[in-house]
Amino acid sequence: MVSMKDVAREAGVSQPTVSNAYNGSSKVSQSVREHIFAVAERLGYPGPNVQARSLRSGRVGAIGLIVMDQLSYACADPWVMALLRGISSVNELSNVALTLFPMNNRRIQEGAGGDASLAVRGLVDGLIISTLPDDSPTVQSILRQKIPLVVVDSPLVEGAHYVGIDDRGAAREQVRHLLELGHRRLGIIVERLRPDGHRGLVDRKRFEQSSEMIARERLAGYIEAAEAAGIGFEQLQIVEAGGFDSASGQAAAETLLRKQEVSAVVASSDVMALACMNAARELGLRVPQDVSVIGFDDIPEAASQGLTTIRQPLVEKGVCAAKFLTEILASPPPPGAAPKRKIFATQLVVRSSTGPAESAR
Repeated sequence: MVSMKDVAREAGVSQPTVSNAYNGSSKVSQSVREHIFAVAERLGYPGPNVQARSLRSGRVGAIGLIVMDQLSYACADPWVMALLRGISSVNELSNVALTLFPMNNRRIQEGAGGDASLAVRGLVDGLIISTLPDDSPTVQSILRQKIPLVVVDSPLVEGAHYVGIDDRGAAREQVRHLLELGHRRLGIIVERLRPDGHRGLVDRKRFEQSSEMIARERLAGYIEAAEAAGIGFEQLQIVEAGGFDSASGQAAAETLLRKQEVSAVVASSDVMALACMNAARELGLRVPQDVSVIGFDDIPEAASQGLTTIRQPLVEKGVCAAKFLTEILASPPPPGAAPKRKIFATQLVVRSSTGPAESAR
């Protein structure tokens, strides 16, 4: 099928110029417009995609992505970047603006109280949100305002379209891999259980009070797999990093590794796992001879560092979420219709950061 990009290439203009020609923009001269239409006719291009045209027919012509924490962190986080790559690759959004809203954005916070003038309403036609806390007032406010919404990973809320994975099942696989290698002294690094600034060791009460679905589900998987092997909660050394960045992960890892009481560390993300490997090196520990490390996500750096990890389809999640959003914007589902759901499969990828426990050698 001939696309707008094909017309732009053949006509010798940019894709936005072709879009402006079809929109009747004054930015395009009459002669250029006629040239573009002639090329389009010759190539058999029927005009802008129906879904893209539907998006542009509203007041805004933009969608939003709400991400956790500060924008500076989001732009440096490999998970968010993979999600953005997926979203931006969807052809139906080629002529639609994408706006990033970090959760600490004043516009979001001011609109989260449920006011009918929700701040994002005048800025975007629909939203994708990713990894927000269960009790985030933003999500409930968006649902009340009936703004088209797709959730990636969390929270899982009734009535919202959803894209995710089986986090608990994948987490159990992380621990089972270490158990099969003979490890019994397990340390766990989890990113954040509640957005309250807490860092350090995690007790059962802290775990049960978690409002971060992804961290809670993965930690639950770790605990279940360990208990199935006869390792109780109190025998696990669980440290909450309190953040999602490498510095937070390294501090958490140092807490686990200084006393050399664990033979393996399971991390709830690759960022945490790679920070743990770095902390181990600085403490003079060899990976995996002295301590095995396993992560979650399979970000690009994982392969180059030899990190054993759980691979999840990061880019594909973005693609799926964007397609869900364009579909519901183009053809709003009837009241009471079941929300769209997609649960992707994960895969254990074994590399050099995990090896047999000393007792198993």
